[in-house]
Amino acid sequence: MATIGPIGHVSKGGGSIAAAFAAVCWYLFNCHNAVVQVVAVIIVFIIGVWVSDNLEEYWGKDSNKIVIDEVLGMMVSLVFIPTSVKNVVIAYLLFRFFDITKIWGIKRSERLPKGWGVMVDDLWAGIYCNLILQACFYYEMM
Repeated sequence: MATIGPIGHVSKGGGSIAAAFAAVCWYLFNCHNAVVQVVAVIIVFIIGVWVSDNLEEYWGKDSNKIVIDEVLGMMVSLVFIPTSVKNVVIAYLLFRFFDITKIWGIKRSERLPKGWGVMVDDLWAGIYCNLILQACFYYEMM
């Protein structure tokens, strides 16, 4: 679960591939039910904290093999966002920007213990992405 099958075992770019995989799945399943979206995010978060916590002793702190955090961040980026190819691509690019740069306090959240630090930084990256997209829709910029 932590590696999302073979994705976490890719030598470079596993996080980007995992986020792209999550974006494509989100687009294909196109669930408009907000409750289902939120429940899915909560389930992935809980599973992600648990598996990341358990794998730390084997793979080290925040191993790049663990990519469920990117899946979570991408899902959070797309919650409550109208599903279209354009919106999913923009969300992907924004999420990867925040996930890679770790600005606005995202980097600090990595200091949380074990699985929490693995998951929460991507949670924040997804939240920032989602807030920007929501603002764009509110001000009719998209």
